[in-house]
Amino acid sequence: MPYCGQRTYGGASALALAVSQRLDHVAEVTVLTTCAADYETWANVIPAGHERVGGVHVQHFPVDRPRDKALFERLSRTLLYDANVPLEEQERWMRAQGPYSSALLEHLETFGARYDAVIFFSYLYATTYFGLPIVEDRAILAPLAHDEWPITFSLWNRFFARPRAFVYASEEERAFVRRRFSQLSVDGPVAGIGIVSPGVVDAQRFRNRIGVQEPFALYVGRIDPSKGCDELLADFTRFRTASSAIQRLVLVGEAHMHVEPDANVLMIGPVDEQTKWDALAACAVFVMPSPYESLSIAVLEAWAQGRPVLVNGRSETLVGQCRRSGGGLWYSNADEFAVGLELLDTSTRERLGESGRRYVHREYGWRHADQVYRAVIERVMEGPG
Repeated sequence: MPYCGQRTYGGASALALAVSQRLDHVAEVTVLTTCAADYETWANVIPAGHERVGGVHVQHFPVDRPRDKALFERLSRTLLYDANVPLEEQERWMRAQGPYSSALLEHLETFGARYDAVIFFSYLYATTYFGLPIVEDRAILAPLAHDEWPITFSLWNRFFARPRAFVYASEEERAFVRRRFSQLSVDGPVAGIGIVSPGVVDAQRFRNRIGVQEPFALYVGRIDPSKGCDELLADFTRFRTASSAIQRLVLVGEAHMHVEPDANVLMIGPVDEQTKWDALAACAVFVMPSPYESLSIAVLEAWAQGRPVLVNGRSETLVGQCRRSGGGLWYSNADEFAVGLELLDTSTRERLGESGRRYVHREYGWRHADQVYRAVIERVMEGPG
C-alpha cells in the first residue's frame, strides 16, 4: 500500500486495512507500506518500522524522496498529450507519481518468497507498479481501476499480464478492466467490502457538535479537486441561491484545497470513526461528487445508516450502485445537482434511504468478501495450473 496508518480516511488504504483485519483472523498478515501519510508530498512522517494499526501488523518503509511537484506536473502534461511516449519516460512518470521506496522493494526482493500471497491494492502507485513484478508468481491485484487518463498508458498492457489473480471492488470496475485489457486474461471475482455499523450511533450528538439542527447535505472524504469537491462547492452555492431547501453543506475530512469562508459550508476536518458514523446518521442526504470511483465506501456507509445519496453521474460505478440499490440519484451538471436536491424531500429521502439500507445489508456483509479473498488466496497458494 502507498500509505496506511492510524489516520486512514476512505479509499484504497481503508479497503486494504479492512481486508487485512478480516484475513488476520485466519492467517498471519503483514501490511507493507511507506512512511508517508499523504499522496501530495509522500513526505516521511511516520517512523520507519513496525506498529499495530487496527490490530494488524503494519511495517513502514521510508520513501526515497518527496514528490517533486513541478517535475510530476511536467511529465503528466507530456504523457497526457502524447500517446507515443517511450516506456522509459512512462516509468519515469511512475517514479515521480510515487511513492517510490527502495527499502520496501528490497524487502520484497529478500523476503517476498516467504509470503504465500501478496495482495496489491490500487494499480496506480509506484509501490504496486515496481513491487508486484518482484512477487508476480504469488501476486493478487485489486486494481481499484476506473476510466482515468493514466490507465491509457501503454506500460499497463504488460503490467496487467503479470498478476496471478485479480479481485474487483465492483461489477463496473471489472467490466471496465475487461474492456481496457481485452487482449489479456484479467477475469476475477467481485469481492466488494463488508460494511459494519457501530453498535451505537447518535445523530443528535453530531448536530449538537456542529450547531446545526436543520437538514444538511454531507460529504465525507478527502476534500480535493480530484474528488470533485471544487465542483461540489460551486454547485451547492448555485443551488442554495436558487432554492430554500437544504441550506447547509458539511464537509468532513482532510482539506487539500482552499475553501472560501461561507457561513453555509461547514468544514469539520478529520474526525474519529464514531463521529463519522454520527454524521452519516445526522445528514439529510450524502453527496459524492467524485467522477472517479471503483467503489465508494462512504456511499455504502451512508446507505447503512439509511441515508439517501446524490452522486456524480460520470462515475459508472456510483450510477450502477444507485440503480441496483434504489438508494440514490445522480447528476451530470449543476442544474441536475439542483434538481436532485429538490427532489429529495422528506418522504423521498426516507424511501431511498431505506432501499439503500436493505441493499447494503443484502450485498455488503463481510461473509461474501471473506469468501472471495480466501478462495483467491488459496488458489494462488496452490500454484500454477
